[in-house]
Amino acid sequence: MKLTRAIETVFRRYLPSPFTIAVLLTLFTILLAWITTDAPESGSHLGSILSHWESGIWNNGLLVFAYQMMLILVLGHVLVLSKPVAKLIHKITSLVSSPASAALLVALPTMLISFFNWGLGLIFGALLARKVGQYAQEEGIPINYPLVGACGYLGLMVWHGGISGSAPIKASEEGHINELMQLSGNQELLSVLPGSIPTSLTVFSSANLLIFATVVVAISGMAYYLGRSTITAKTSLPPLSMEQEQETKAMGSEKLDRSPWLAAVFGLLILAVFCLQYTSFLAALNITPNMLNFFMLGLALLLHGSLAKFGKAVESAIGDTAGILIQFPLYFGIMGIMAGSGMIGDISDFFASVANSTTLPVLTFFSAGLVNVFVPSGGGQWAVQGPLVLESAWQLGVPLPKAIMALAYGDQVTNMLQPFWALPLLAITRLKASEILPYTLIFMILGSVIYLMGLLLF
Repeated sequence: MKLTRAIETVFRRYLPSPFTIAVLLTLFTILLAWITTDAPESGSHLGSILSHWESGIWNNGLLVFAYQMMLILVLGHVLVLSKPVAKLIHKITSLVSSPASAALLVALPTMLISFFNWGLGLIFGALLARKVGQYAQEEGIPINYPLVGACGYLGLMVWHGGISGSAPIKASEEGHINELMQLSGNQELLSVLPGSIPTSLTVFSSANLLIFATVVVAISGMAYYLGRSTITAKTSLPPLSMEQEQETKAMGSEKLDRSPWLAAVFGLLILAVFCLQYTSFLAALNITPNMLNFFMLGLALLLHGSLAKFGKAVESAIGDTAGILIQFPLYFGIMGIMAGSGMIGDISDFFASVANSTTLPVLTFFSAGLVNVFVPSGGGQWAVQGPLVLESAWQLGVPLPKAIMALAYGDQVTNMLQPFWALPLLAITRLKASEILPYTLIFMILGSVIYLMGLLLF
């Protein structure tokens, strides 16, 4: 398709790496703040802007946020590498009997799992797509393998409205909203904003659950239809093993590393403390980053069966966090400039002047989708765009949970256009971005229609 080839060309030729984009956005924000904002009564204007930038980079609360997001990704990946998940993938692949069922059996589980954890869903979807391709090859079933690969990426279209979504899960953490907004200096706004917005009002709201269910049904149906109606072919893939290397006989202290009892006891201890500490949170349907990571840590230890296997899985997964580790502080610096210089207030005033309570969520959806092209991280985007969204929503009387979900929907849907998070999937499936883009674009258009209808109806 000419459109998808053109999009791939744009991303390859004209968009540098995400880290380079973060650097360029930082320089652009410094320049914009210097040109458009008023100088302080005393001292250098540029010096003041750079001071705001430095303060934002090393904001303690936001650095905690970055580490929480890294753990969500790492622990999700670690869970995928466990033997029970490998058995689940094998069970699903054995159900493939036709091109349509191949697409459906990758799309549906991937979206459901990604609602729980996006890191888990990203790697799970990639491995499932690859295994389905291998199974179809072994059984002589012709399939549309690029479509199957696109279905393995669908978790990134629902993740931000799910339990591990950066915006809703951080907003549920007591004090985070005040930390995010305190650099703006808008004391009136700080005095009226809630300390937290529980996930019972965002992720677990009836509106979001209904929208999510509609997306899952519609996208799964589209995947099935495309699998049945598009051109198929026999796949030719080298085998991919999910089994860990055969261990040699344990010697001395290695026996402790490989002890299933130590991993089980420690994993169960974590889950017991989780139940003691967070039962009230679960009852109120309020999920926080620490709560989610604590649960996944205990579960991962149990599923891997030894500290040694868990450690190897962490080593395999840790490379995924490079982008978060180095890019998030730059996004925090951008937020510091925008808040400290008064740009947040100026941009929020602009949105308030051109929108109303009905159109603001729609504008937030489209602006979040656009920002996602340049800031391909939901957490980084929340740090940069979150304050703007909250202040604009407060000015126009839009419920804050709705504004947060509008940002989440816009961010996640254009992941079908943004190939950054598809890189692990492309490596595992041995597909090219141009091969999956025709199908991810179809999914993006259908998903966008559903999300926009949801924002207007609810």
